[in-house]
Amino acid sequence: MRLLTQPHRRYDPLADQWILVSADRTQRPWQGSVDDVAPADRPAYDPTCYLCPGNSRAGGERNPDYGRTFVFDNDFAALRPDTQPERVKDGLLIAQGEAGTCRVVCYDPRHDLTMARMAPAAVRPIIDLWADQTTQLGERYQWVQVFENRGEAMGASNPHPHGQIWAGSSLPRDGARESATQRRHFERTGRALLADYVSQEVGGPRVVVDNADWLIVVPFWAGWPFETLILAKQPAGRLADLGNEARDTLAAALVELLVRYDNLFEVDFPYSLGWHQLPFAPGPDASRPPAAEETAGADASWRLHGHVYPPLLRSASVRKFMVGYELLAETQRDLTPEDAATRLREVSATRFDAPPSA
Repeated sequence: MRLLTQPHRRYDPLADQWILVSADRTQRPWQGSVDDVAPADRPAYDPTCYLCPGNSRAGGERNPDYGRTFVFDNDFAALRPDTQPERVKDGLLIAQGEAGTCRVVCYDPRHDLTMARMAPAAVRPIIDLWADQTTQLGERYQWVQVFENRGEAMGASNPHPHGQIWAGSSLPRDGARESATQRRHFERTGRALLADYVSQEVGGPRVVVDNADWLIVVPFWAGWPFETLILAKQPAGRLADLGNEARDTLAAALVELLVRYDNLFEVDFPYSLGWHQLPFAPGPDASRPPAAEETAGADASWRLHGHVYPPLLRSASVRKFMVGYELLAETQRDLTPEDAATRLREVSATRFDAPPSA
């Protein structure tokens, strides 16, 4: 279509918003910020790292000598379980207490690893921990957000391989929005929105990884340059719903995707990765009942999916800035999702610095 080679807008049915696509804008001259590229040659153990086994954390607690995955309550949590659900309203000024919990997940005892450097078999325990933690926290909280910020460009405070899990009593903005869009699609068609999207994208130009249980695409409506969407092919609302085989294939798909990211600019590619899972019923700490659009039809309409938002645009040192028009009007991207997917597919699925096989 000629339209797709010109400036145009694309609709995101999951977030119910529009994205401006400015094809080939990456060709404009660049005299802006150029980031330093963080060195990748880290030691396997860093005595100054507060996430390495046996070390003291910033809050004073000492880590056990853990051998695989390890989870603990964040020493500087953004949410606390003892917060009271008080609500204050003064005209247009409304505030509400939000009880919650924040946890840190250390993926591996080795300081020098990233998920892209792990074997799928080593990533599988991470998926199991995500699932178990989601189930445990869902007994009290309505929304469980599993995520990882990797790299200084995405605000990671420590290079040790780790992610976070935040759980809160209320349904946050994106959770409420995706609940509403998926429910409306289900009520209109009798099918899950993301199941229909999987059917439409399989074999198409935006596919990056495709295996028995998972499809990873640069979504048609992607905002970030090399954004991807991780889609479960079979019905599943949460990570805990996945069987052994689907967890194994997810581990393989994640490693392949992250290796392709690293190979794009031959760097430990920064990103924010997070899972959107079926919300739980409001817990005892919720200060209000959920709106109808937040829960109605959710079990049948919601499909487990992951978002990956990487900032790099032109090279390992030039990233996309969401400023100006993006902050004041709507998200704008500088190359088409089809071009981004092609570039990710064309790089090797073997990491660029992997030792040659014997």
